Amino acid sequence: MGFTGFAAEDFDVFAVPGLEARMGALIERVRPKLEALGAELAPYVSAICGEEMFVHVAKHARRKVNPPIDTWVAWAANKRGYKALPHFEVGMFESHLFIIFAIIYESPNKSIFAGKLEKKLSSVRSKLPKDYYWSTDHMNPNGISHADMDKESFSALITKLKQVKKAEVMCGLSIPREKASTMDGGELIRTVQETFETLLPLYRMAF
Repeated sequence: MGFTGFAAEDFDVFAVPGLEARMGALIERVRPKLEALGAELAPYVSAICGEEMFVHVAKHARRKVNPPIDTWVAWAANKRGYKALPHFEVGMFESHLFIIFAIIYESPNKSIFAGKLEKKLSSVRSKLPKDYYWSTDHMNPNGISHADMDKESFSALITKLKQVKKAEVMCGLSIPREKASTMDGGELIRTVQETFETLLPLYRMAF
């Protein structure tokens, strides 16, 4: 099926109690949409990155007790996995949709990115939209607005990426569920494309 957008009911799956029931709702309602979005955007993401980018939809396979609080589709330059690589994601918490560039704790590219971010900080600060956000924990739905990230905040982020083995960094756009659920598939795809294009310089800084 083609990607048709997300409905309010898709965000509601994160209110379903229990691991088994929530996973059932995710698999039935949300996963097919993430797979469709992933497939539809893969040629575009590959084109802007200059290499084939493979689609990875979250399976939450490691979870045994706690139900997932978010889910996502990722694009990365490896067919077998994405967690060890800088990548792009579109996903959702109960409260919002997120469209991000990410380097999570399994990636050795953190220190490369930190060094280049330090050198290009003034450019990054001036060029990124003020309503984007930064996060250092992919399990936390909240981040810090780019407008609120001062030099000290970036210095702390850079130091953490260099020194803490399990450090992470994410940057991108958050869309409240109320707005996201009114966007049709075409509008959402255009928004994702525009966001990834804006985030592309960050992605390139990770290599």
